[in-house]
Formats: sequence, structure tokens, C-alpha cells
Amino acid sequence: MDHARETLTWDSFGDAAQQLAQVIADDGFRPDLILAIARGGMFVAGALGYALSVKNLHLMNVEFYNGVGSTLDMPVMLPPVPSAVDFSEKKVLIADDVADTGKTIELVRNFIAEHVADVRCAVVYEKPASLVKCDYVWKRTDRWINFPWSSLPPVLPGVLDALTRRPGAIKHLRAGSRRRGRSRIHQPYLISSG
Repeated sequence: MDHARETLTWDSFGDAAQQLAQVIADDGFRPDLILAIARGGMFVAGALGYALSVKNLHLMNVEFYNGVGSTLDMPVMLPPVPSAVDFSEKKVLIADDVADTGKTIELVRNFIAEHVADVRCAVVYEKPASLVKCDYVWKRTDRWINFPWSSLPPVLPGVLDALTRRPGAIKHLRAGSRRRGRSRIHQPYLISSG
């Protein structure tokens, strides 16, 4: 694999989203709603929503990457999980920033597939190893991608980052969650933090 990185700037993202929307429109697909996969897919869904005149946007939060090049064993839906009934008999466009392994898009597509009239996927980037071959792709690459929304370090640490700095914090939360019969941290964080 080429160790050079693909860099998408905000300006090039605007061009990519407009070109992707044009390909979708030229194909004749008119989605009733766009389903964004958080977090990178939110930007793609918003841009496509404007370009395709689709105001009905939904969000599904899926945890898979937990670091640069580091993933959970499988993607996991995080709450709140939308009701599949919300997509009933609709033409749905799933939007994400990248189809890397394809596992996230596959999870989301399988979640809604039985309920929708039609489901298609649009991504800015698709990697050759992706399990899912998306219907609409702006660019294919095998490089690691620097997106404008995730290239800079966070201003505030994430929940997991803050917890891992405190010795025993995860173990303490697990024990407390069992005593109360509910979890304060969603299970994927417990799995990914050992």
C-alpha cells in the first residue's frame, strides 16, 4: 500500500459533493431521504441533501474506528438507533465519507434493506478492499484519507480518552453499571477498552 495520504480539503469536498450529486441525479435516483452514517457521513449527507433538494435527513451512529487504522472487531450501532419503520417503503440514500472495509455500510444497509423500496450508497471515497461496492463514488483510493473534519486534533477529549487517563476508570464503571442494572457507557466502549 502507498503510504502517501489522500488529502481532502473543504474546497475539494464541496466540489466532490457537487459532482457526486450530479452523478446521482444523472442516474435518475431521487431519494426520499438520506441516511447519514455518523460522523463523517453527516457532512456528505448535508451536502447531498442541498444538492439533491432532499430535506429529509436521518442519522445513524456506528462505532467502528477507535483510532488511526484501528478498529473494533465489528461495527456496532450506538443509541439512539432509529426505528427501521421510519424508512418504510422509502427510497433511501446512505451517505458516508468512505467505504474502507465496507462493514459499516453493510451493517446499516442490512438494517434497513427489508423495509425500504430502494437503498443505494454514496461515498466520497471507496477503498479496493471494501466488502460493499457503493452505487455512487467520487473517488477510489487505497491511501489513508485526511478529511477536513477529522484532520485536526479534537478541542476536547472524547469520553473514552478522558476515562483511559484515569487508572481503573473502566473497571469501576463496569462494576457500577452491573450494580445499577444499566450502563453509563455503551457496551462498545467497554469492549474496545479491554
